[in-house]
Amino acid sequence: MNLAGRYYPFSSIAELRYDPIESYGAIGNLRTVGLISVDGSLDWLCFPNVSDGSVFGAILDADKGGTFRIWVEDASSRQRYVEGTNVLQTTFLPKGSIVDLRDFMPLWGSIRGKGRSTTLNEIQRLITCRGKGVDMHVKWCPRPDYARKHAEIERRGDTWIAKWGDEYLSLCGLPEGKLDEDKYGKFVKGVFHLKRSEERALVTRYCSEDTSYSISTSKALLNRTIETWRSWVNAPMDHENPGWAREWAHMISRSELALKLMIHDDTGAIVAAPTTSLPEVLGGDLNWDYRYSWLRDSSMVAQALLALGHPEEAVEFLEWIKDASEASCAIKWDPKIMYGTHGEKDLEEIELTHLEGYRSSRPVRIGNGAADQRQHEVYGELMSTGYELLRHGVELSTDTMRFLSRVADKVCEIWEEPDSGIWERRGKEYHYTYSKVMLWVAIDRAIHMAEKYNLKGDVKRWKETGDLIATAVLREGYSEDRDAFTEYFGSDALDAANLRIPLMEMLPFHDVRVQNTIDRISSELMEGGMLARNTEGVEKGEGAFIMCTFWLVQVLALSGRTREARAVLENSNEVASPLGLFAEMFDPRTGHQLGNYPQAFSHIGFINAVMYLLYATGHEIPIPDPIGSDEHRRILGYRHVKGVDPEGKLLYESTKRG
Repeated sequence: MNLAGRYYPFSSIAELRYDPIESYGAIGNLRTVGLISVDGSLDWLCFPNVSDGSVFGAILDADKGGTFRIWVEDASSRQRYVEGTNVLQTTFLPKGSIVDLRDFMPLWGSIRGKGRSTTLNEIQRLITCRGKGVDMHVKWCPRPDYARKHAEIERRGDTWIAKWGDEYLSLCGLPEGKLDEDKYGKFVKGVFHLKRSEERALVTRYCSEDTSYSISTSKALLNRTIETWRSWVNAPMDHENPGWAREWAHMISRSELALKLMIHDDTGAIVAAPTTSLPEVLGGDLNWDYRYSWLRDSSMVAQALLALGHPEEAVEFLEWIKDASEASCAIKWDPKIMYGTHGEKDLEEIELTHLEGYRSSRPVRIGNGAADQRQHEVYGELMSTGYELLRHGVELSTDTMRFLSRVADKVCEIWEEPDSGIWERRGKEYHYTYSKVMLWVAIDRAIHMAEKYNLKGDVKRWKETGDLIATAVLREGYSEDRDAFTEYFGSDALDAANLRIPLMEMLPFHDVRVQNTIDRISSELMEGGMLARNTEGVEKGEGAFIMCTFWLVQVLALSGRTREARAVLENSNEVASPLGLFAEMFDPRTGHQLGNYPQAFSHIGFINAVMYLLYATGHEIPIPDPIGSDEHRRILGYRHVKGVDPEGKLLYESTKRG
């Protein structure tokens, strides 16, 4: 993809200070993530954890936010990842020379599962000159705690120290640096000359007494880090068909590695994205903090990684959410829909009014008020994760099985109540169709786990509740006037989430209501080959929601409409960044990504879209019987709902399950 060829409508000269979201690469150490632009600028980093305050945050305020930039003047640049890793290489191309900048966070040990890796709270920036000598420029400008705190910078020998309170950040490897100052605070700048074949390592460390730096040490850490990432991504490749992803293999690997960056190695928690407040609409206020673990998003990540051969992450997430929910419910078990990476339940939403926001998109927020919402579809994803693990032969602990039974019972208690839905609408709650579908999924998977995997619980109550939910969805969720399942009961609005109804196996793909919904959503929510998430998104001028477009690929593929599915997938693939990363949204009008980045939802969608299209076209995939497929239905004898008789009793296509 030619990034430079895209049209980018800047409304003011000030906005030229912000790089496109898709021009960034992501690095990390399974505790935090940094974003580095194609011009060598580290513009987002929180230390030591992903949800802590930023030390570099220029992506949210180019003047105040802070940055650590390394560059060559009058040089074009490009980026790539070292194959099979999250090590990022930026290559500068000045006249007559080539300069490589390799950025990484040291990581070694096993990352198959939590708690077995070792990291350093530092970023290594290794520079190599492969042509005639060049001058390298550096700006090191920490702005701690989202630029709310002032850092005093001083020099100690060849090391620079920025200190605020009991915390500090150091820079090693720039003895040529000089202290400078602007109206927002002090920073270090420097220029040094690299000869042909010469190398230099610059290291920034958080709260570390280590002031050493050397090429040999940086290279040794680089090699260990590369080995660690590759050992994880290659671990499942012992199955019979390692080339299953065909022409999408590279992008699948990148999505796999991007999802791994979302996982906190100390706890097993999984964040939705490592950033906050990258806007869904430029200049708008749809700017949210995604650095927390949503039950929904995390469950989907766990299921996607499980499909790629990584069961440890799914098991550990379930154990973590079980512990986090029990710890947060002292009296009545009423789990939150999201937690902090260490189980925090108080995620108070705060507006940082001193920050400009990405391209003047205010306000910048930290914390997330949606943590106090009810989002009932999360229970279906939780139960699906447990079910997927069990059917793949992974044994779950007695406590985890008891937790899953508890989830099913919770669904029986709450299914008649409204909620805020998957899109987290603030204000009035509604009976969202998709939320009800996923509550049915939670019950359906619980019944299967009871019948096949010895899940203990009140199965009779579960079956009765499942029938009641399905009846409500068919009676209230489908509009004959709209020829589609609508966003909530009694609404005329469309919701792309309802594309998942056949994927979740409530109805078969050949059901006329399913096909009508696919066609109606494709007609009304699509622009430039990409889907908005709902009617409201179209009306507000939101970009396309990338995950929703990948859902469309999946349902088209399993509907036998594989030519259409491939066309949508190939078009969607083109919206990825040059590095193969996806944000939450894409604006077809400008050709640029929007929203927090990289976004777990989008990468999950891509992995599943490729799998389902290949499955539907007769190719082998890692899971021979994916959810929604004919094989899965036959194995488990699903009773597909046909309708409701005049007395309110459900009608089924088959009765294999009693």
